[in-house]
Amino acid sequence: MIYLRKAKEEDLPIISNLAEQTWPTAYDDIISAEQITFMLDKMYNQGELLNQLREGHTFLIASDLKDDVGFAGFSVINSETQTFKLHKLYVRPKMQGKGVGKILMNEVVDQIKKQGAKFLQLNVNRNNKAKYFYEKAGFKIKETVDVNIGNGFYMNDYVMERAL
Repeated sequence: MIYLRKAKEEDLPIISNLAEQTWPTAYDDIISAEQITFMLDKMYNQGELLNQLREGHTFLIASDLKDDVGFAGFSVINSETQTFKLHKLYVRPKMQGKGVGKILMNEVVDQIKKQGAKFLQLNVNRNNKAKYFYEKAGFKIKETVDVNIGNGFYMNDYVMERAL
């Protein structure tokens, strides 16, 4: 059984820890170890996560009662078009393929629909097999982007969108 909870400030270290556990498996054959380390340091340090929380991001943590096994993070990005963005969705490698990602995705969609969302967007690396998970969840490729994240690194992504 998977349980979800809304993360609070004291849960931010759990999110960082889960990212550190999931990213090497998610990206080791796509981007360099140096880029993985750079991005984790940049995007998952406690100050950055706290800023995101204060700026209105919602984080959900999935647990199987014994362990925290995954998380998602989302926020509104355009209130005029009622577009939200799924910024983060990661599941520990040993729990992948067991429906945790789908449970997190369904909860994100339920929560944002209650807030009047019309669209949900996300970025996914063009070479990441997660793209197929998102396609199965109803997302379509909207555009291709190369995002300069600093230090000579780029995120070579698809922007995907799902109408709600």
